[in-house]
Amino acid sequence: MECQWKPDEQGLQQILQLLKESQSPDTSTQRSVQQKLEQLNQYPDFNNYLIFVLTKLKTEDEPTRSLSGLILKNNVKAHYQNFPNGVSDFIKNECLQSIGDSSPLIRATVGILITTIASKGELQNWPELLPKLCLLLDSEDYNTCEGAFGALQKICEDSAEILDSDMLERPLNVMIPKFLQFFKHSSPKIRSHAIACVNQFIISRTQALMLHIDPFIENLFALAGDEEPEVRKNVCRALVMLLEVRLDRLLPHMHNIIEYMLQRTQDQDENVALEACEFWLTLAEQPVCKEVLCGHLPKLTPVLVNGMKYSEIDIILLKGDVEEDEAIPDNEQDIRPRFHRSRTVAQQHEGGDSIEEDDDDEDDLDDDETISDWNLRKCSAAALDVLANVFRDDLLLHILPLLKELLFHPEWLIKESGILVLGAIAEGCMQGMIPYLPELIPHLVLCLSDKKALVRSITCWTLSRYAHWVVSQPPDTYLKPLMTELLKRILDSNKRVQEAACSAFATLEEEACTELVPYLAYILDTLVFAFSKYQHKNLLILYDAIGTLADSVGHHLNKPEYIQMLMPPLIQKWNQLKDEDKDLFPLLECLSSVATALQSGFLPYCEPVYQRCVNLVQKTLAQAVLHQNQPEYYEAPDKDFMIVALDLLSGLAEGLGGNIEQLVARSNILTLMYQCMQDKMPEVRQSSFALLGDLTKACFQHVKPCIANFMPILGTNLNPELISVCNNATWAIGEISIQMGSEMQPYVPLVLQQLVEIINRPNTPKTLLENTAITIGRLGYVCPQEVAPMLQQFIRPWCTSLRNIRDNEEKDSAFRGICTMITVNPGGVVQDFIFFCDAVASWMNPKDDLREMFYKILHGFKNQVGDENWRRFSDQFPPPLKERLAAFYGV
Repeated sequence: MECQWKPDEQGLQQILQLLKESQSPDTSTQRSVQQKLEQLNQYPDFNNYLIFVLTKLKTEDEPTRSLSGLILKNNVKAHYQNFPNGVSDFIKNECLQSIGDSSPLIRATVGILITTIASKGELQNWPELLPKLCLLLDSEDYNTCEGAFGALQKICEDSAEILDSDMLERPLNVMIPKFLQFFKHSSPKIRSHAIACVNQFIISRTQALMLHIDPFIENLFALAGDEEPEVRKNVCRALVMLLEVRLDRLLPHMHNIIEYMLQRTQDQDENVALEACEFWLTLAEQPVCKEVLCGHLPKLTPVLVNGMKYSEIDIILLKGDVEEDEAIPDNEQDIRPRFHRSRTVAQQHEGGDSIEEDDDDEDDLDDDETISDWNLRKCSAAALDVLANVFRDDLLLHILPLLKELLFHPEWLIKESGILVLGAIAEGCMQGMIPYLPELIPHLVLCLSDKKALVRSITCWTLSRYAHWVVSQPPDTYLKPLMTELLKRILDSNKRVQEAACSAFATLEEEACTELVPYLAYILDTLVFAFSKYQHKNLLILYDAIGTLADSVGHHLNKPEYIQMLMPPLIQKWNQLKDEDKDLFPLLECLSSVATALQSGFLPYCEPVYQRCVNLVQKTLAQAVLHQNQPEYYEAPDKDFMIVALDLLSGLAEGLGGNIEQLVARSNILTLMYQCMQDKMPEVRQSSFALLGDLTKACFQHVKPCIANFMPILGTNLNPELISVCNNATWAIGEISIQMGSEMQPYVPLVLQQLVEIINRPNTPKTLLENTAITIGRLGYVCPQEVAPMLQQFIRPWCTSLRNIRDNEEKDSAFRGICTMITVNPGGVVQDFIFFCDAVASWMNPKDDLREMFYKILHGFKNQVGDENWRRFSDQFPPPLKERLAAFYGV
């Protein structure tokens, strides 16, 4: 019998020695331990020793025994399928026998081991596990009951989906009613386990739980006042999830639940308070929020505002008493990975720049992301932010009296929380705040020089939330004083303030755009000085501020004195960084914006930058091939390097135009692009299509020989499920059409059908619709005979999607195309002629020959139908449209 297995004394000593060594802090010892563990894994019964130490060797100290179990858990994760049957049976047996060990640490370790085996697909191969654990719940012995429950909780967390599938004959039908019985158990630890187990099945709306939803909710209410924080926390968590999935069941009790959650949000235990505070965030997303919460606002508002103060522990973690730390290098672990947002081509709109469809991810409440990431302060601020968006100015009634007291409070901690409140409500309560801003903004600008760094940093953030208003006022009133002070904060002696100021300044740049031109020298002075001053983490944010500045002021940056200030430090960094360094991402993004803004001013720097980008793409592709052929020897490349490099090449092509021709001629970039366009990663394809469009505009002579290879790939990427890929491919096809002229003809069938489908698809994002319309127009311009027969299928959405974009070259060529197609197939437009009229009227000042085309079509139609019919037709026009057409085209 395998269960008679006994360890060999010498082997046991060797393993104990290893376990002791592995607790040493020394890295070289750690390395040798890893190697020995790898060697021992060759012996089949090594794992028997490990379980023996965990469950049987009571003479050893608990940490050593637990460690033995954790090493075994890692082996199970990595090699379980190679364990001999005897070994895995021995381990399973030992686990079930020791689940009630008298030590909480050993019980927990055994529980972790059990769930790890279970999640290796072994729930099916270990049929006695669940029945046995459920049986042990009824044990008289507390340790056994607690150990079994601990294991069950971990299994419910790790294997929730399998538990609710037919593979196991639906054990939850038995387990959930069983768990509910333990909500009333005398031990708080057991009550807590029981709720935690059931909580795993709320979000997935598991059938077995939905059948018992009413007793579950009754039991939760019964535990509402439990003296154990862990139980209260799990009750709150359950109610928050039920709010999402079974609001219908909570509604009858909503008044009491809200009262309860108000109390819990002020719980002495911060973990409970945080869990309860999530309730307000979730409730704000429900349509009933306004109705059920409006009566509670007078009580809720002060509770949330109160939660926005830094706790004692926050201040310790934030080193809130350290004012000057600019000379202390950053801890590399604190630097978050950055995600590059690949290039998307968008149209300019009337009355403003191109509108990003999802540009609200920039100014979340992340003023202090280094602390324990999510805490009561952040949750309260986020809740106030979403509630301000629900209640708008109704919330101000309750906030304003509190704000007056907070913002001018002598104690910095309280004043700081007031400034955070002011920032949190900025979006939702903007209208109602406007009368107070002339007084508040100067007060905040004063707070930028407060003696506490944490006050200065939060003030930067709050001011950025009001940047839109500041920019709408005469510049000398608020913009200039704000900018002057914010630039000083960029050079603050505290790193957190530098960071907040840099981010706030980037937001201000986006809002102010060319309003900043008069101050460019002063701004560049500051940003360039910051280069020499900043530690690692803030440098990355500085790149962003410089890139945003370039995007905002555009060609105004192209002055020799500005280039002289800005380029040397950027190029110096560029030369310092190795090809493997992720700091290249923000620097490449920054240079891409700078190159686009400087245009010919970037020429002196373009060659090394261009070369390196091509190399990065080439290296990444080569590494990907190696990995594909021999994944065990070569790791997968980080494709972000390639994506960012492609985007910078786009920026160069856009900025330098025809000047890039020589560089392209001397490189293999088109061959590389051919590979990138076929990469499995969508972001790579997205960026390569953007570059294709930009190179088509800049130096088509080098792109033309590849068109026969590129066009089929572009056709297969017109899949609107991947919006950005589809968008950039569509745009590139349009640019290629303009260059190809009538030679585009053989390629029209590869793309036309998809484009027409996309423009008729409901819920297509605006950017994609506009680019699709432009490309269809351009195809029709160069190949009217091929495209015009389909006119009736797209004319209506075509007209509606282009009426809102600014007059520009792309719109011009697209409208020439539509006019040419109407001439070829006038019948295709008859039913939707009013939409065409409206689109024509959206032009501010078309070029003379285009205006002439419009004139001919409008008058042709009018003459065709006769005056009487035209009058009846034009009576349907809204007055502004009627007036414009009469004024511009005399119809």
